[in-house]
Formats: sequence, C-alpha cells, structure tokens
Amino acid sequence: MEAVTNDHDRIRREIRAWILFFIAALWVSGLTAVPLEWGTAWLADLTRDWPGPWHAWAQRSADAIAEVGAKHAFLFYGTDWLAFAHVVIGIAFIGPLRDPVRNRWVIEWGLWCCLLVLPLAFLRAPVRGIPFFWRCVDASFGILGALPLWRVLTLIRRLEKDDPARS
Repeated sequence: MEAVTNDHDRIRREIRAWILFFIAALWVSGLTAVPLEWGTAWLADLTRDWPGPWHAWAQRSADAIAEVGAKHAFLFYGTDWLAFAHVVIGIAFIGPLRDPVRNRWVIEWGLWCCLLVLPLAFLRAPVRGIPFFWRCVDASFGILGALPLWRVLTLIRRLEKDDPARS
C-alpha cells in the first residue's frame, strides 16, 4: 500500500508541475500582448539579420503597430483583454491543481482549445493576410500547449486506474 501511495504522490507532484508550467506559459504568452508596440519593435530588431521572410514580416508588423498606436491607441484595449483572457483561462487550471481526477474535464477542455488553435491559424489567418510561416508559428502554440496537457491527462488516467472509486 505504501508503494501505491508513494507512486500516487509522485504522479500528483508531476501533474502539479506540468499544470503550473502550463499556467505560467499561458500567462506569459498572453501578457506579451500588453507591450505590443515595444514587443513588435524588439522582434523587428532581433530578426534584422535573419534570412528568409522573418525580418520583413516583423518589421511590417512593428511599423503597422506603431502607426496604429500613434493614431488609434484605443484599439490596443482589445489586446489588453486578450492578455486578461489568458490570465483568467489559466486560473481555470487551479481546479486540476487541487483535485486532478475530479477536474479532469478542465484538462480535456484545454486539449480541445489547443486543437482549435490549428483551424484558427490556418483558416482565419489567411483572411487577415498573415503569411504561411507565421501561421505555423501560431499553430505551434496549440501543439506545444497540448503536450503538457496530454501528459497530465495520461497521469490522471493512471490515478483513476489505481483508484476506481474516484472515477
């Protein structure tokens, strides 16, 4: 019995670590929307010597953001709400931190959200004139976000298997 308890403790610690990592990544990625002018200018500077389309796109984006900021800064309020949404969504993952088996649905929901990044990136982005390589960057957030959540779901299933009364 002690071996099962130790294994459960180890699994719960790993679940907690992955969920905390996911929450932090979600918050950081969302909060990058707040310093939009500074961030796009920084990206344009960073990519100045990169080969391929990276710098041209980064510079075009930085120029557009700077122009909008100079003339219509109120539009950035939308990106403030985007950042807020990332923080609020991250808070939803506190449930699985407390009780991963009972709140498994939050992890499953998160996986669905990650999956839905792909059609948004590849179906909606072309309408906005987003180049293909940047659509791939956007899509990677859904894929990279799904990896820790998939690991957490796998670990939750192990907990459920060992304790059928909880499932």
